[in-house]
Amino acid sequence: MSPPQGKVRSLVVCLLKWYRENARDLPWRRTHDPYAIWASEIMLQQTQVKTVIPFWERWLRELPTIEAAAKAPSAQIHKLWEGLGYYTRVRNLQKAAQFIVEKHDGTFPEKFDDVLALPGIGRYTAGAICSIAFNQPTPLLDGNVIRVLTRVFGIAENPKEKITNARLWQLAEELVLAATSHLGSTESRLTKDWNCSHLNQSLMELGALICTPRSPQCLICPAKKLCVAFKENRTEELPNLGKREAATARTFVAFVVERDGKYLVRQRPAGIVNAHLWEFPNVETTDHKTKTAMVAEELFGSTPINLSPLCTVKHSITRYRITLAAFVVELKTFPKSVNGVWNTPAQLQQLAFTSAHRKVLRAVNAQLDA
Repeated sequence: MSPPQGKVRSLVVCLLKWYRENARDLPWRRTHDPYAIWASEIMLQQTQVKTVIPFWERWLRELPTIEAAAKAPSAQIHKLWEGLGYYTRVRNLQKAAQFIVEKHDGTFPEKFDDVLALPGIGRYTAGAICSIAFNQPTPLLDGNVIRVLTRVFGIAENPKEKITNARLWQLAEELVLAATSHLGSTESRLTKDWNCSHLNQSLMELGALICTPRSPQCLICPAKKLCVAFKENRTEELPNLGKREAATARTFVAFVVERDGKYLVRQRPAGIVNAHLWEFPNVETTDHKTKTAMVAEELFGSTPINLSPLCTVKHSITRYRITLAAFVVELKTFPKSVNGVWNTPAQLQQLAFTSAHRKVLRAVNAQLDA
């Protein structure tokens, strides 16, 4: 069931006005270059704006064109992405860049279906790029937009459910289409420039700054007079995302092994989490009481002379809460063949490590500097 067009129209007007007066000055908002906007959208998936800005700026400095991204060595793109996480994103970005070079002569496609066909780009990202870069009336739906729409329109059903999700996409489309229409002489100043781009960005911006998951700032929200959740005091209930999956604890033990000034590290294989990134040798254990010396002997085939704690890193990947205990280990003998390579501290700095093992590397460097 579609909402009253008067409400849609009123929401569009207040969002456009609010956005023009309150939008953050973000670097990717100063350009209409689809490559730069595309890179920002990929980086912003699962990552906060303040984290993304320096990564985006460095990426555009080192790989300023689609052709440069397509030709970059794997080690370079992973190093540029190091710390952003979800590394499948950068591999798909490069695959898409290569596809654009091959099929579109290096020019980013403007048609929605062509954008959607690129590796790593789904309906949301395609809609964001087409509206923000090309001002096309393509809807988008991310977590921020879902939160705004479910609260404003009082949608109590779980947005993950098929019917509800389709309804939200329809709402998003009605809003962006309304932004293309002339809203009358008194409002023409709000609708004359890049309205599709600004409307979609206003929805995301409102969700990021005002209509937040917890403690939303309803009293300063431009849409409060239109918002069902505000009127009915239901902002904490919406969106109805259902029960979260319980977190699972996992424990790993990592070993820092040094030989002639070089350290043993290994690269994670393709097809697994954090593929192609580097790490210190490690194994998963069943609990914190595991006999570390026995684990080291099994891993290296050599009896440890000494084991000393280096650091403990706690982090999360999806629903897993991970504890990584790192030890410096001295071995009685070095195995003739090992799974990994020996690198100097300077060489280690050039590698892209997983986030947890990058913290282990920092602890190693701190120990060397002490």
